[in-house]
Amino acid sequence: MVVVLALLGPVRPELIKMAVDDKIAHSDMPGLLIIFLWVTLLMLLEGVIQFYQTYLANWVAQSVTLDLRSKLFRHILNFRLRYFDKTPVGQFVTRLVSDIDGIAQIFSDGILNIAGDILKLLAIVGYMLWLDWQLTLVVLIPVPVLLVATRIFQLSIKKSFNDVRNQVARMNVFVQEHVTGMSMVQIFNMEKAEKQKFEHINREHMDANIRCVWAFSIFFPVVELLSAASVSLLIWWGMNEALADTVSIGLLLQFILYVFMLYRPIRMLADRFNVLQMGIVNSERVFKVLDTNDFPDEVISPVEKRIEGQINFDNVWFAYTHDNWVLNGFSLDVNKGETVAIVGSTGAGKSSVINLLTGFYDFQKGDILIDGRSVKDFSLPDLRKQVAVVLQDVFLFSDTVFNNITLGDPGISREAVIEASKAVGAHDFIMRLPGNYDYNVMERGNMLSVGQKQLISFIRAYVSNPSILVLDEATGSVDTESERLIQSAIEKLTVGRTSIVIAHRLSTVQRADRIVVMDKGGIIESGSHTELLAQNGVYKKLFNLQFQ
Repeated sequence: MVVVLALLGPVRPELIKMAVDDKIAHSDMPGLLIIFLWVTLLMLLEGVIQFYQTYLANWVAQSVTLDLRSKLFRHILNFRLRYFDKTPVGQFVTRLVSDIDGIAQIFSDGILNIAGDILKLLAIVGYMLWLDWQLTLVVLIPVPVLLVATRIFQLSIKKSFNDVRNQVARMNVFVQEHVTGMSMVQIFNMEKAEKQKFEHINREHMDANIRCVWAFSIFFPVVELLSAASVSLLIWWGMNEALADTVSIGLLLQFILYVFMLYRPIRMLADRFNVLQMGIVNSERVFKVLDTNDFPDEVISPVEKRIEGQINFDNVWFAYTHDNWVLNGFSLDVNKGETVAIVGSTGAGKSSVINLLTGFYDFQKGDILIDGRSVKDFSLPDLRKQVAVVLQDVFLFSDTVFNNITLGDPGISREAVIEASKAVGAHDFIMRLPGNYDYNVMERGNMLSVGQKQLISFIRAYVSNPSILVLDEATGSVDTESERLIQSAIEKLTVGRTSIVIAHRLSTVQRADRIVVMDKGGIIESGSHTELLAQNGVYKKLFNLQFQ
């Protein structure tokens, strides 16, 4: 369709030339009517083809957007956790939404239209040269200047577009962070300071867009001036030729129409190249993410049976950054069905132990074995299917209570969820919610208390029926009543399965089979609650700080 439109471009001015030279000059009104009908039919044909070409181009663009956005999201889902530690959430939003929309414009307004404009230019110039090469050369005198101006404009606009995209990403990051942390902004009376920061970012975004506008405002008048120069040269040269009877008035009129048809695609080409430049900038950002392969090593051999829960940390060394060791020679054996609590000061490395066990991060030295098999030999889906984690900071999606418990697993029935809720002690509070298990907890579970969200996370763990249970500060932020319910839930969850409990509150770990005290990435004490108190060491000191 693009090719057909390009070839039809020179036809209409040719028909108008015939009307002027052959029909009007000889007062042939019937013939003029026939040409008028042909021009009308041609315009209708061009309109229909233009409609379908535009529709199909946008259909292709939206199909590309659909596929690319799905692929990018699937790609991001598989990144290691450390990638998200150093990448702002707002940046991912920009890549998935506005950057991919910019790529879609390459197909809807970019490549096809550029190809069509170039073909139209070639068709018009070729036909003009065939009609009268001298007149054509006169018309094309300003074109080299236009090409130079277009190139300068193209380079300028590329830099401007890149600045715009950077400012959009920066604004998205700022807005996302501050809306999420609005309570912190308000509680510390930071509204004025944050408003000034946003105004600064907003002004830089405006300035980047103004630089784009400035380039456009210079370029388009240049195109109009050069177009007027071509028409002026054509009239000056053509009228002399017409007076000498070497050029007809119809041909002169035809060439004037060709000049407007010639400069319009050239001007539009600049717009198309702008879209293309923006698409290139967007695609570079998107493909940079797609080309990032920060994935866990793929393991082909599946776990064919349910793991029993024997865990061995064998001289494990781990650092989040190069040689800044968080764990240094950490060794710990957890027997099947045993409950081991890990306590220690902040920064001792407790949570890092959990992150390594669940495969969120890779350790640099040593090994972690589950049932005598290295965790690196487990595929992450197989490993995480049998290890349930309850964190202090519970994340709930903007969905129903039921869906937040099952997380979309069709194998978990409503009856199983209700049974788990009763076992954990959360059924009563859920039934008091409007809609019960169909109650929408809204974004991050803001409609629930901290204790209620924590109980829902325990139900999640219960219905997954894990072989290994990990509790990371699960009672760190709840009130006394909620802690009592959670303690009861912990007792029921840990029965018959290997459990690792990390806690600052020593009241939650006193019933553990074994308590391990960590400091500076290693174990300094180990034993039961009574044994550790008798040792009169670090654990006794922590106990006295909390209870006396």
